Amino acid sequence: MTTRTRTRALAAGDTDLKEFTERLFGHLPRADQRRWARVYLQGLLTTPGKKSVRRLAASVTESPTASQSLQQFINASPWDWNPARTELLRWLEERQPVRAWTIGQVCFPKRGEHSVGVHRRFDPVAGRIVNCQLGFCLFLSLDGMSVPVDWRLALPEAWVTDPVLRRRARIAPEAVHQNPEALVLELADSIATRTSSAHPPVVADLSRLGGAAALIGMLGRRGHDFLVSVPPTLSVRAAGLTPGGDGARTPGRGTTAADFARLGNTSHPYATPLAGPGARPQGQRIHSALVRVPEGESGARGAQQIYRLFGERRPGAGGRGGTGGRGGAGGPVWLTNMNRHRMDDLLGLVRAAGRSAAVLGALADDFGLLDFEGRSFPGWHHHMTLMSAAYAYALRGRVRIPRAQPA
Repeated sequence: MTTRTRTRALAAGDTDLKEFTERLFGHLPRADQRRWARVYLQGLLTTPGKKSVRRLAASVTESPTASQSLQQFINASPWDWNPARTELLRWLEERQPVRAWTIGQVCFPKRGEHSVGVHRRFDPVAGRIVNCQLGFCLFLSLDGMSVPVDWRLALPEAWVTDPVLRRRARIAPEAVHQNPEALVLELADSIATRTSSAHPPVVADLSRLGGAAALIGMLGRRGHDFLVSVPPTLSVRAAGLTPGGDGARTPGRGTTAADFARLGNTSHPYATPLAGPGARPQGQRIHSALVRVPEGESGARGAQQIYRLFGERRPGAGGRGGTGGRGGAGGPVWLTNMNRHRMDDLLGLVRAAGRSAAVLGALADDFGLLDFEGRSFPGWHHHMTLMSAAYAYALRGRVRIPRAQPA
């Protein structure tokens, strides 16, 4: 569909967009703020290429001052983004059951040092150290789709301790430096207080987080069911061992998550690969084992918790002479506290994680995920909120209210 066609189609359904905007941004006190919210949404939905504020304004209105007004609305206007995110959550929950809360991680490459929270860090996707912002997103995983509803921006310590940087970026007084594990936990806890539905499992990739073990324990203590991808080097112990036992070091047994995924005592045939676009669907097997995370890794209570750990085993991966791929099991290693769930159900949650990762690509390509300059803390959150709303609106034909089933 061309840009002009999309613009005409959106104009034809302008009543729908207006109602949607009023639903999400009706808490804004001024009519002009709500109007600029609708303009920004329309721009995100129809503007081809880079979604800069200037290009969004130019694609929707011919007013010579629109760009300045839109910039003011996004970067300087002190409106609260949390009510809009809560309404987006409820709007989606009204239309389809939520299968999981899936958490994704995003690296925002930046030039210079002026974007809020920018710092140099290793980006595993790029495979090198980059200058970037680091963000985390929570998705609602619905039937066959994932929609972003909440965001957190990682603020390095320098950005919260330097009063000049705080003032320049207009960082909220309550914003503090938190490690990635704390941000993931905050996203899960926050949505738990706002949802009107039963709490679904938390699904997240923790494989690159140094504090993954501690986060696993905290998720469990908060009462969250979860399925997480863990570092292959995570220390684990067979569930049957008593604390201090040496059975994990007996011949043929391992001491890491990757070892247990490779040597798991239960094997499940499966026709769809867990990881890698080049993975073939033939001959897949899932190896799983019941394990504990040793005390000191996730806390004393975590040491008593039994988890199911599993990973994909492909022909030629692991075993004698094989490299085993990532973690020695041919793919990610997953850990869950949902021990009584069927493996097919757990693998469905793994697929939900894959869909959320794909959505981040769609947001970058078509909805301006990486295009916002992001110099101010409120501006970054305003843009992420509006972008999430635009993506949800674009999918509205797929998230209709289900019909009542006959008794």
